Amino acid sequence: MFSQQQSLATRFVLLTLLSLGLLFVDHSFNYLSVVRNWMTAAATPVQFLADIPTRIWGVADEFVTSRSDLMEDNARLKAKNLILEQKVQKLASLTAQNIRLRELLNSSELVDEQVLVAEIVGVDPDPFRHIVTINKGSLNGVFEGQAIVDAHGVMGQVVEVTPLSSRVVLVTDNSSRVPVQVNRTGYRAVAAGTGLPDSMELMHIPDTADIREGDLLTSSGLGQRYPAGYPLGKVRKVVHHPGDAFSNVEIQLLAEVNRSRFVLLVFRTPHKSILDLPVDDETGNSSEESQEQAADGQGEAS
Repeated sequence: MFSQQQSLATRFVLLTLLSLGLLFVDHSFNYLSVVRNWMTAAATPVQFLADIPTRIWGVADEFVTSRSDLMEDNARLKAKNLILEQKVQKLASLTAQNIRLRELLNSSELVDEQVLVAEIVGVDPDPFRHIVTINKGSLNGVFEGQAIVDAHGVMGQVVEVTPLSSRVVLVTDNSSRVPVQVNRTGYRAVAAGTGLPDSMELMHIPDTADIREGDLLTSSGLGQRYPAGYPLGKVRKVVHHPGDAFSNVEIQLLAEVNRSRFVLLVFRTPHKSILDLPVDDETGNSSEESQEQAADGQGEAS
């Protein structure tokens, strides 16, 4: 046993000396460079094969990480896209709302009456009644019987007023009646609601009346229901029945009763009639006419 240990020690010493000698010779004279190159070339495939598990692990780790990052990026982009779509929808709504407000303002500039912009905030759930609620009430000067128009034409009339809101019956309601006249001829009639969202009809029209398809109908102002001169609609169809004294006249409404969100409350401007002026007992003329005649007489005398 002692001889085996001595033999191993001797071998170790000899191999160590041999290694040191080879290192010295290779460093000093570079004799072993060719052998080292051949051994390096022979070991390259072994190193490549040994590195394959590491490469596979790296690729798998990169794939998993990239997939996770892509999923996170995809979720984040979807959230951003949803927010942007919501903003685009809101922008489109605001743009349409701005257009409607401009139309209202433009229409209010064409009339002499004082107007107030209101917003429709509620719709009557009863399908047989065409009634809406607006966000203006008695605190804003709204009164029962006040006319409501949108940017296109007559829309309805206030039937109930509270301090902060009001209820409006639309012209399409079965109970609505609007005194109108044919813009082309001045022929007067009464338009009645039909319960349909976009149409009315003229009541008791003689078969000989001069009314044609396409005629514009405006409010006549009779009965003090609606101010005169506001467009209501156009004649869509005139039906003559042989042997019947009356015709059926359908009206295509101009007001967008089911789409308008903003409306105008019209305040009537009081117009002084000649019949309302005090009459001079001696001359039979009104006081204003007597004053004008006196002024003319003074002018001629001078």
